[in-house]
Amino acid sequence: MTRLLNLVFAGTPRFAVPTLEALADAGHHVSLVVTQPDKPRGRGMEVTASPVKQSALARGFEIAQPERIKNNPEFQSQLKAINPDAIIVVGYGRIIPQWMIDLPPYGNLNVHASLLPKYRGAAPLQWAIAEGETITGVTIMRIDSGLDTGDILTQRELPISPNDTAETLAPTLAGLGAALLIETLAELARDKIRAVPQDHARASLAPILQKEDGRIDFHRNATQIRNRLRGFQPWPGAFTAFRGKNLHIWSAQVIPVDSVPASLRPAEIVSLDGFLIVGCGQKTALEINEVQLEGKKRMSGRDFANGYRPFQGEFLGAAAS
Repeated sequence: MTRLLNLVFAGTPRFAVPTLEALADAGHHVSLVVTQPDKPRGRGMEVTASPVKQSALARGFEIAQPERIKNNPEFQSQLKAINPDAIIVVGYGRIIPQWMIDLPPYGNLNVHASLLPKYRGAAPLQWAIAEGETITGVTIMRIDSGLDTGDILTQRELPISPNDTAETLAPTLAGLGAALLIETLAELARDKIRAVPQDHARASLAPILQKEDGRIDFHRNATQIRNRLRGFQPWPGAFTAFRGKNLHIWSAQVIPVDSVPASLRPAEIVSLDGFLIVGCGQKTALEINEVQLEGKKRMSGRDFANGYRPFQGEFLGAAAS
C-alpha cells in the first residue's frame, strides 16, 4: 500500500498544474500551495491569478503568495508548522532558500522539463527544441543550492517530432512529469530510490528567454532558424522586419537544397511560383508558410507574396524594437 505524504506544493505556471492535480488525485495531503503573487497579464494588464492558484482555488487548497521567501520569518514559521514530508517545486519562479531545502525529510523535489544535466535553467523545453534535440524528457531532482544541480531521482524520455513546438509539447511533458513524480514519491516512501549525482561536465544552460532571442539571424542555416522558431513558441516567437515594420513568422519549412536559387542570399526574400522563400546561411532557404505583419492579421505565405510582391533584391531584417 502506498504511503500518503504530507506535502507543500510550490508552483506558478500552467506546466505545474498537472502535477498539483495528480498529487491530489493520488490521495496525498497538500497542506499548502505556494505560488507567485497575482500579476497584471495580457493586453489589458488585468490582475490575474496564476494557473496554479486557479487550480488550487478550485480544489479548495490553502494558498500562500509571499512576495519573498528567503528572509520571511512568517512564511518560514508557516512551513515549519506544517512539517511536510516533502516540498514539491514545479516552475515556482523563485530560488529556494537553504532553510526551505533543509526542512522536509525527503527534501525539495523538482519536476524539471529536461533530461538533466542538459538544459539547466528557466526554459529547458524551449532551448532543447531550439537546439535541434530529437529527445527531451523530465527529471525528478532533489533541489540543492545550485541551479538545477541536485541529485537525480528518476528520469523519463519523450521524443520530439519535427513539427513539435514548445507550445504543443509542453502539455504532454507536463503530464509525463506529473505521473513520474507520483511514481517517485511511492518509491521514496519504500526507500527504493538511489539518488544519482549529476555529471556536471555534461551540463548545458537554458536561460530565461528574452525578446531578442526571437529576432531571426538569417546567417544561421534554415534548419537552425526553423528549430528556434519551433522552440520559441508562443513567446518570443520568430520575428524580423519587412519594409520598416515588424514581421512575425509563425510557420516555415526547410526547402530542399537543390531547390534553392543559386543567387539567393541570406535574408533575401523572393516569390517563386507563388511561394514565399527567404534565403538563409550555408546556401539554404525557408519557405514561409504563415506570417503576420505589424498591425495586420495572420496570413499565408502565398497571400503575403501575392499581396506585397517582394521586388528583386529585397531583404528582411532590421526590425523595429
